[in-house]
Amino acid sequence: MSDATRIDLVLGERSYPVLVGPGLLAEAGAYLAPFARNGRIAVVTDEAVWSAQGQHLQAGLAGSGIEAVPVIVQQGEEAKSWGGIADLLDRLLALGLGRGDHLVAFGGGVIGDLAGFAAAILKRGCGFVQVPTTLLAQVDSSVGGKTGINTNAGKNMVGAFHQPSLVLIDPDVLDTLPERQLRSGYAEVVKYGLLGDADFFAWCEAEGAVLLAGNAKARKQAICASVAAKAAIVSEDEREQGGRRALLNLGHTFGHALEAEAGFSERLLHGEAVAIGMVLAFRFSAARGLCSVGDADRVAAHLSSAGLPTGFNADAAQLVRHIRQDKKAESGRVPFILVRGIGQAFVVRNVDLEEVEAFLRKERSA
Repeated sequence: MSDATRIDLVLGERSYPVLVGPGLLAEAGAYLAPFARNGRIAVVTDEAVWSAQGQHLQAGLAGSGIEAVPVIVQQGEEAKSWGGIADLLDRLLALGLGRGDHLVAFGGGVIGDLAGFAAAILKRGCGFVQVPTTLLAQVDSSVGGKTGINTNAGKNMVGAFHQPSLVLIDPDVLDTLPERQLRSGYAEVVKYGLLGDADFFAWCEAEGAVLLAGNAKARKQAICASVAAKAAIVSEDEREQGGRRALLNLGHTFGHALEAEAGFSERLLHGEAVAIGMVLAFRFSAARGLCSVGDADRVAAHLSSAGLPTGFNADAAQLVRHIRQDKKAESGRVPFILVRGIGQAFVVRNVDLEEVEAFLRKERSA
C-alpha cells in the first residue's frame, strides 16, 4: 500500500481514521474491502466527478474484487434538497441497502453532505465512507460528521451528525479539479490558520501560490495540517455544544448569508463566500477594537492574492435577515466568531444585529 499519513478522529466507539496520500484511489479496494458486502458497494457521486475520476475508483476497487455501483445525483447545491434526498433514498433502497451496508460519498462537499445524510437516515442509519474529490471536502467537510440538506429557511437547516467509518483522501484527484473549485477549497485551508494557528497562516502566505499551482508536497502538507486541526477540535466537541467546534464557523455566518442571497448557486461557491466572510469577521473585529486593521488588511490581501473574492455588493438589511435565520441562532441571538488577531478566534454570543447591519452598509462594495 502507498505511504499514507494517518490522522485519527477520536470519538470513542465512533472513532475513525483519515488517510491522506497520493495514489490512494488506486488502492481503494484494499481499504474499502471491510465495508463492501457481497462484493459490491454503492458509490454516490455526480456526473462531473464520475466522468473525471470514476474509472480510477472502479479500477482501485476491482483490484480487490469489488464492484462499484454508481448512483449519480444532480450536480451542485441544488442536489441538497428535499427532492434530492428523497430521490437518493429511493434509489439506494432499490439497490437493497440495509443497516449492515456502507455507501461511498465520492465527490465534493455537496456529495458528502447529501450521501452522509442519506446514510444517517436510511433504515435508521447505515455506514458510509468519505472519498472526497475537492480540496474543500478534503480539508474540511469530509471530516467531522456534519451532514444535511438546504431548505427555504437556509443552508443545512435539516441534517444529522453521522460520522463516517473511514475518510480516504487522495490529493492526486485535485489534478482534474477546476481552478475555481481549487481556490474555493483553499479558503478553508486558510481558515485553520486564522482561527488558531498564526504560523500556519504564515505558511499559507509563503506556500499558497505553489499549492494552487499543483505542488504535490504543499497540497499534502496543507491537507494534513487542516485535517489534524479539525480532528483535534471535533474530538473535543463533536456536536458543537459550547466547545471549540464553533470556531470552525469563522467566516461562515457572514458567508452563509451571502450564499443564501446568491440562492445557493454557482454564482458564489461556498469557499468564496467563506473568504468574504472571514474578511468581514476580521474587519468587524477591527471595527470593535478587538484586532488591528493591519491584521484585517493582511487577511484580505492574502485571500485576494489567491484569486478569492473579498468584497460584496448585496443589500445589508437583506443579509441580516438571512443571518437571523442562521441554524446556530438561539433565543433570537446569533453567535459570531470574532478575532483578537490572526490565529486568535473566539465566540461572541451577544452581538447586536443592528450593529452588524450598520457595519455591512459601510463594507458594501461600491
